[in-house]
Amino acid sequence: MTELDSKIAELRAKREQGRLGGGQDRIERQHKAGKLTARERLEILLDPGSFREVDAFVVQRARDFGMDAPENQILGDSVVTGWGTIEGRLVYVYSQDFTVFGGSLSEVHAQKIVKIMQMAMKNGAPIIGLNDSGGARIQEGVVSLDGYASIFLHNTLASGVVPQLSAIMGPCAGGAVYSPALTDFIFMVKDTSHMFVTGPDVIKQVTHEDVTKEVLGGAMTHNAISGVSHLAADTEEDCLFLLRELLSYIPQNNMEDPPYVPTGDDPLRTEEALDTIIPDNPNKPYDMKEVIRLIVDDRRFFEIHEHYAPNIVVGFARLGGHSVGIVANQPAVLAGVLDIAASEKAARFIRFCDAFNVPIITFEDVPGFMPGVAQEHGGIIRSGAKLLFAYCEATVPKITVVTRKAYGGAYCVMNSKAIRSDLNLAWPTAEFAVMGPEGAVNIIFRRALAEADDPDALRAELVADYRERFANPYVAAARGDIDDIIEPRDTRPRLINALEMLRNKRDSNPPRKHANMPL
Repeated sequence: MTELDSKIAELRAKREQGRLGGGQDRIERQHKAGKLTARERLEILLDPGSFREVDAFVVQRARDFGMDAPENQILGDSVVTGWGTIEGRLVYVYSQDFTVFGGSLSEVHAQKIVKIMQMAMKNGAPIIGLNDSGGARIQEGVVSLDGYASIFLHNTLASGVVPQLSAIMGPCAGGAVYSPALTDFIFMVKDTSHMFVTGPDVIKQVTHEDVTKEVLGGAMTHNAISGVSHLAADTEEDCLFLLRELLSYIPQNNMEDPPYVPTGDDPLRTEEALDTIIPDNPNKPYDMKEVIRLIVDDRRFFEIHEHYAPNIVVGFARLGGHSVGIVANQPAVLAGVLDIAASEKAARFIRFCDAFNVPIITFEDVPGFMPGVAQEHGGIIRSGAKLLFAYCEATVPKITVVTRKAYGGAYCVMNSKAIRSDLNLAWPTAEFAVMGPEGAVNIIFRRALAEADDPDALRAELVADYRERFANPYVAAARGDIDDIIEPRDTRPRLINALEMLRNKRDSNPPRKHANMPL
């Protein structure tokens, strides 16, 4: 064996040693917990054979509390970093390794992640973080905390420059939660992933509340109650495949357009079922998701935040092969009203689409903002202003289709013509008014109703008259607030044509350091 052969053998042995992470025993323990290892996750996430690791030979530098022992000098430390491809497109990745010191974040762990983030920003490609960590490495003290802060800074600098996706594959507690929270989308796995600032033991000690990890910060808690997480997967494999699918709708960076995906779905296809989907009774619900599926390519709608604030629907789809972001009131839940949670959910999604050149399609059927003391005290004024701000600020192509109700301030907020919508279409079933017929009549004709011999009969007559005059799109169309009234069946070809027309749209906001959104 030559000297070179000997050195190559040493290199291969070290690589193999590094691939074992914390050792076979800890790998088996990870599997028994129903979790994949850091490297197994990357093998599923990335195209086969595309992963290229960096910093595989980095070791932690702590020397206190026995950390200088030879067995603690584990190659790569507690995170695997590098790049690969997803459907042939470059992505930068880091995957925390729970088999090494519980995936805890050390100085070098943080430096590895920051290096990858800097490369992603320089080269214009998404960052994907697979989080599975016990938090800051206690033995390193403030050095570990500074590592977290450095990651947070780079999350912020990368925001709106390259897409940032986070998958929570295990514990994510304390300061560790803020890096995912700063990214664009968070995915969680049911039963095995948890996020919380303070865990059950600390909560019990401080507030005397007894709560499990799952109830406090499990996948469905954050998908349905807090809204921190955007998607919940049944298994780790499902989570990783969902990450791959989401990437297919978004561009590599803020200077590119989303990828075009050819479809066999006819762009001129009409859908007769849309002509009868709106009930004759204006107070009866229908499923806006079905409207969306009937219109988009291949009926495929990738919903975001499905379980949170379901009175509004957001997600990605394609029209004529081009990616679009969809925001839609959902009449099947709370009549589609806008409340605090729905307003903030939609505002965040709109801002992502605008940052990454994804056109926004709005399907509107909104009776107004949610009334109530809890909503007012909770700040619905500020939350509604966030949604309004997001629509006003967005410069990507913006198209609105009013299917039924467009009432009051909620009409203004939902991408109305006056806030720079590019094209506003309405179905013949559309209604434009300051408020619903019953409420309007009770205010306008209060005195007449009070003096009437038969107020119920008069009210019914006045409501019918009000509905006849305002429960249609023609007054709005006469003023140019609606660009066209279309047959529902024609919605798909009209939207695809509009997107083609808006392909080269250019718009901008006044020069400034940044706006002051009503956070």
